[in-house]
Amino acid sequence: MKAIIADNIKWYRSEKGWSLSVAAQKTGVSKAMLGQLERQESSPTMATMWKIAKGFDLPLSVLIEQRNQMQEIRSYRHENLDDIFEYRTLFAFDPVLACEMFSLRLAPGRASMSTAHATGVVEDIVMLSGELDMLLDDQWQRLVTGDVLRFNADQKHGYKNPGIEDAVFHNIIHYPKGALRGS
Repeated sequence: MKAIIADNIKWYRSEKGWSLSVAAQKTGVSKAMLGQLERQESSPTMATMWKIAKGFDLPLSVLIEQRNQMQEIRSYRHENLDDIFEYRTLFAFDPVLACEMFSLRLAPGRASMSTAHATGVVEDIVMLSGELDMLLDDQWQRLVTGDVLRFNADQKHGYKNPGIEDAVFHNIIHYPKGALRGS
């Protein structure tokens, strides 16, 4: 995973012609951290990856999936990007549909806060099992197995598992058409 992320950050930064300093300014992630990620000396959190994706004006999946490896049928186990979420990319970013889809697993007692995504980004949550508290508009709301939620992700939001079992859910991220590279 570190190698894929390192390769993608370097590749997209080079494609934009950005120095590490420019990339740090655009993403809000320090030059030192970006350099560590490119050298595979550090593992990023999901929050850091979102900052990089937003700053690079890219969908998240293009930074965490091997480039040019689109497949129609996938059967991967959940991977750890950070010590909070386990994730699996179900569908990498599709420029025609302007969306990507993940399966996420959040252990009991774990929580993650997300900064606002780019203007117009919308997320769908589809609860498969467990319980999930979502922070939206500064209020927590509970989702349980079978619930669905659509929200504007261009605001601060959070995920928290208040239950005693893993919260497993699908997360579909919709980008405004034409707003991102490749769409």
